[in-house]
Amino acid sequence: MAATAKKKSGSSFWTFADHFEGDKVVWMIVLMLILFSIVCMFSSSSRLLRDGMTRLDLVKSQFLVVLAGLAVIILCYNIKNIRFFRWCSQWGFAVSFILLALLDAHVNLPFLRALNINNAYRILSFAGFQVHVFEVVKVAMVLYLAWAMDALKKDQLRGPQKEIWKKVLYLYAPFLIIFVMIIPGSNSSALIIGLLMFVMILLGGGNLRDMAILGLAAVVVISIIFGLYSATKNHERPLFARIGTGISRVLEHDDWEQQAIDNPKGTIAYQEAIDAIRQPYSAKIAVKQGGLFGKGPGQSTQRYVVPDMSEDYMYSFIIEEYGLLGGIFIIFLYVSLLARGSIIARNCGNDHYAKLTVAGLCLLITGQAFLHMFVNADIGPMTGQTLPLISHGNSAFLCFSIAFGIILSFSRIATRRIERETRDAAPLVEMHETAVQDGLQDLEAFESGQINDELTPEDNSYDL
Repeated sequence: MAATAKKKSGSSFWTFADHFEGDKVVWMIVLMLILFSIVCMFSSSSRLLRDGMTRLDLVKSQFLVVLAGLAVIILCYNIKNIRFFRWCSQWGFAVSFILLALLDAHVNLPFLRALNINNAYRILSFAGFQVHVFEVVKVAMVLYLAWAMDALKKDQLRGPQKEIWKKVLYLYAPFLIIFVMIIPGSNSSALIIGLLMFVMILLGGGNLRDMAILGLAAVVVISIIFGLYSATKNHERPLFARIGTGISRVLEHDDWEQQAIDNPKGTIAYQEAIDAIRQPYSAKIAVKQGGLFGKGPGQSTQRYVVPDMSEDYMYSFIIEEYGLLGGIFIIFLYVSLLARGSIIARNCGNDHYAKLTVAGLCLLITGQAFLHMFVNADIGPMTGQTLPLISHGNSAFLCFSIAFGIILSFSRIATRRIERETRDAAPLVEMHETAVQDGLQDLEAFESGQINDELTPEDNSYDL
């Protein structure tokens, strides 16, 4: 009996993963990304160390964030009522609008303040806890548009009778409003979130004519904003000042490297040139020095040069310490998420909301990951996008935890559907029990020497 109990205990230990109904591949991806996050925080940028902190304190801090993220993932995963997510999703636009309005108004209250970092307002501080508003908006708008497209398809939206006006009220107007409200804080975030919303509407069933009109409206809005900036750029406080920053990054053709060579050290021109090339050049140096196998954990040297190594240039840091193999492994994780997301979305049955939500969240995560990698490889201008679930950032980590938790919760729909189809599917070869028993008896007799003659094809065949 003791042996039986021990065997049962061991069996329950090794089959622990079978108790999880969600997609196990996605679970493995989440755990691997989280492990990379903890390890990378230990040896990344020293800029995070302040007020006498040690690297062990940094790991403890990141570990607490990871625990909070895992709690959020498990909480969302255990919500089995999809109607709850659908109800929450309809408030996504309202939440995004309120947060962006507070940010753009530069709110400054005792318990709530908009923080100006690098000449841009992107963060709200609630009683000391900092929330990166754009990270919240990304997830919130994916959920909102999934709900709106599903409700439109089911004719559950209130308001005008004509479908086109419902699209304008619930889809196109929110798209343009959120897009415009993000621009004062970040051009790149506005373009990324705008493109994500555009793709969501397209996936949800937007026809080409309406999408062309929506794209044209976005172009008109950008032109108006550019006109306002051009008319006020010489003022003390120009409208949409971030437009100027974006234009300089895209159209700038100054050879900063040559200027650093031509100007003597210690001059203002030399320092400006060095500041302009420090981060992108150091990121490329990190990739170069990483080689195939990397320098090893804690051996990075570029972390002392790049101030945002733990955020905007995390992928370069990973390659420097873990080599090209480590970088490929990270790519493999995000590609696997996209592949599994497509399988989950395809097997969500007729639930249009679940399909759009899973597809949108997977596109958000993988799209931002690859955009981060492109910037680290100096392909395109710097966008400031973090590496999902790895880079430093408490609010970003929690927002992506919500995204993964919802994906895992909805994967239950796909898992149950696949299991049901497997149970209902007819076997490829159907064998009668009596025929199998006869065949086994003949085989046993042959091996014991009772049958010496070779079996004829008729004797060795099953009734199919």
